[in-house]
Amino acid sequence: MLKIGITGSIGAGKSTVAGIFKVLGVPVFDADATAKNILNSDPLLREQVTAAFGSETYKNGLLDRKYLATLVFNNPEQLAKLNALVHPATIQAANAWAKHCEEQGSPYIVKEAALLFEAGTNVGLDFIIGVTAPEDLRIARVMVRDHVTREEVVKRMQHQLDDTEKMKRCNIVLDNNEKTLLIPQLLALHQQFIS
Repeated sequence: MLKIGITGSIGAGKSTVAGIFKVLGVPVFDADATAKNILNSDPLLREQVTAAFGSETYKNGLLDRKYLATLVFNNPEQLAKLNALVHPATIQAANAWAKHCEEQGSPYIVKEAALLFEAGTNVGLDFIIGVTAPEDLRIARVMVRDHVTREEVVKRMQHQLDDTEKMKRCNIVLDNNEKTLLIPQLLALHQQFIS
């Protein structure tokens, strides 16, 4: 079974590409969504996050993402502490999911992760798709999607690997600039992966 990674900087369109693979019937693991889910559902991780960042981290039984973001996106040490807690749990979930997909006979699977290289979860993947878009377009997309300011988006971008460097590490790069059609490129890749 082939293991395919999808990565790209914030706002590039990783989720759009992953969504197209889902429509094609390919199992897709969303590392970011899984991490958010685990932060709410895993009792041990909740305990560790509360111990590290305070009781205000959870409000009404759910992670207060805005509060946590104010702590970690301005402090590289705090972000590293959070990642050290969340990444191992997410990797464990991804490995269990991949094993299940292999048992089901999937010809290939897709793992979508913004921090694929930063978290070291590119190891063991057979092929990596990079999704890119011009920086101004990425910023505009995230501002609309997350209802945040330009400054907040730029802060988040500073905690990710530079887009140019990230794309150099990928096997193929898809430009999601709203001018180049994604679907024909993805259909060609799909045929390549299943054959």
